[in-house]
Amino acid sequence: MTDQHPAQPAELVERQITRLLVANRGEIARRIQRTCRDLGIETVAVFSDPDADTPHAAEADLAVRLPGAAPTDTYLRADAIIKAAIEAGADAVHPGYGFLSENADFARAVLDAGLAWVGPPPEAIEAMGSKVAAKRLMAKAGVPVLADLDPDRITAADLPVLVKASAGGGGRGMRAVHELDELAEALASARREAASAFGDATVFCEPLLVDARHIEVQIIADGHGTVRALGERECSIQRRHQKIVEECPSPAVGDELRARLCEAAVRAATAIGYTGAGTVEFLLDAADPAGRFVFLEVNTRLQVEHPVTECVYGLDLVRAQIEIAEGAALPAEPPVARGHAIEVRLYAETLQPDGDGAAQWRPHTGTLSRFEVPGTDAHFTVPRAYGLRLDSGVEAGSRVGVHYDPMLAKVIAWAPTRAAAARRLAAALAGARLHGVPTNRDLLVRILRDPDFRAGRAHTGFLDGAGADPGRLAGLAAPLAGPSAVRLSALAAALAASASAGADRPADRPANRPTLPAGWRNLRSQPQRRSFEGPQGRVEVGYLTTRHGVTAEGFDDVTVLSRRPDRVVLEQGGLRRTFEVARHDGASVTVDSPLGSVVLRALPALPEPQVRLAAGSLLAPMPGHVVWLGVAEGERVAAGSQLLVIEAMKMEHRITAPADGTVTALGVAVGDQVDAGSVLAVITSDTSKEQQQ
Repeated sequence: MTDQHPAQPAELVERQITRLLVANRGEIARRIQRTCRDLGIETVAVFSDPDADTPHAAEADLAVRLPGAAPTDTYLRADAIIKAAIEAGADAVHPGYGFLSENADFARAVLDAGLAWVGPPPEAIEAMGSKVAAKRLMAKAGVPVLADLDPDRITAADLPVLVKASAGGGGRGMRAVHELDELAEALASARREAASAFGDATVFCEPLLVDARHIEVQIIADGHGTVRALGERECSIQRRHQKIVEECPSPAVGDELRARLCEAAVRAATAIGYTGAGTVEFLLDAADPAGRFVFLEVNTRLQVEHPVTECVYGLDLVRAQIEIAEGAALPAEPPVARGHAIEVRLYAETLQPDGDGAAQWRPHTGTLSRFEVPGTDAHFTVPRAYGLRLDSGVEAGSRVGVHYDPMLAKVIAWAPTRAAAARRLAAALAGARLHGVPTNRDLLVRILRDPDFRAGRAHTGFLDGAGADPGRLAGLAAPLAGPSAVRLSALAAALAASASAGADRPADRPANRPTLPAGWRNLRSQPQRRSFEGPQGRVEVGYLTTRHGVTAEGFDDVTVLSRRPDRVVLEQGGLRRTFEVARHDGASVTVDSPLGSVVLRALPALPEPQVRLAAGSLLAPMPGHVVWLGVAEGERVAAGSQLLVIEAMKMEHRITAPADGTVTALGVAVGDQVDAGSVLAVITSDTSKEQQQ
């Protein structure tokens, strides 16, 4: 930890905030509101039309509607937010992260309206608002930086390079380029995404450090001259350039390297006159034995991953932000680090095949029918010991829509050691009850249990970099519940359904008179069979009921110990396991057990007629709107070529040709809104044509 201390004594609080508007939504809005309640500050929420019934709007003391759905019409409307603050009688605004949090004009407008701004000075935000200008400023301050590359002059010798949005972060507007012929499309795509996410299409290029580690330093500075660095966080486990696992401290950083990183971070903050909480991000060259690192950016706001620093240093960064905005000085004694904290980001997403035969994680919409993480004893606060913290923007019944980021929650574990924190967090995630939408939970559990991760061998290409091991990714992406677990879960679902049917006895039947199961003949029933659609296809199970109990058919050494509509206990090979069964939306069944969570769909005894799609139909992987179209009907396309781009949940998703062929149908145009499963285009492959001839 590095401090820069003032020469003069600290002053007292200059103004006290009484009512604060949170210019954000979801998890971070709830997080800020929690601290405000602890401090006795009233809160004002703003909400878009899709967010009218969300927890962040319900939990605030006051809430103001921002008419519309898209971010550009709601959470990015500075004038509407300031108007809401004034009408609600707020005397301060906290921007959270994302949206307008790093918009210097918004910060100035808040101050010009006579409101307190819970963030750094507009000049500091402006200095870091352009990543191109920020790198020049950091180089002048003695902070190591990567060279800038002119996009129009990049040659094969410069590869690989990274295209980055100048005005934003969070992985949006960022593209890795390994082949020269990929550059033009990467620039165009990054510009579109940057313009949509940040309102600024400016991008730049720099050398790509392959398999580097993403290390960042938490800084906090008051208005009295103290600039403090609170250690580092490791954020190297990413996909699509977005972090999904973060921890404090980094297993790759020792005392000497930590001192150099913190010194560089304090130098960066001092150069721009920073106050409040912020983060200086670096790339650490893992291949350099000297510990070479280079500047990435300064995030002039609270980071998504701030809880791990809070847990290790035992402080509330939001409280510190508010107190600094009120004019308070930082405590004379810096906090001391203790233990280790790991955070994972839980997303509503599913792994789907791409058009070129690869696979990628795609956001998913739907309603959360159940959302429980057992053992979380601290919500938005610092766990006391071996604790689990849950920072969530959703609850059971919440709707995950297409307009915003699909992150559901952050789950954080603190323990005295890194190994203990990883074990605690993996167990908590594995035991979570997450129903209604697919999530990346199983991936996170496997990462936390992965030998390379446990040994601290992480880098930014761990999951999807150019050098990522396909075999490792396939293993990490595999469901926790294997094929045998799916069959046992299907058996539990069938037995629970039969128990439910038995429970639905007529009201006039005496309670002490047993209900015989369907197909009962004399001393035993007819064998019962049920079919489900499982994660890897159709699953059929059978069981037989006698006066002595239930026998599973087609299973080795499985004994049915008990069955209820919501709970089935099975024993196999002397091991007893409990299967919790929950039915949602008619045919959908979720079975949770120590073997993993399995989602099934009950199939009817007589299959319903299915709508037949033309061969080569390309379907929309999620709801969204078409932002780019590169083909016309009748045009020849090559396998893997980009046909169109759909924007959903603040990200672009490429639709590519599955094979060489011809576009024989095109059902969309730029600007069209599409539903998941809609036919976008039909590609008649050359192979199909040959077979027809």
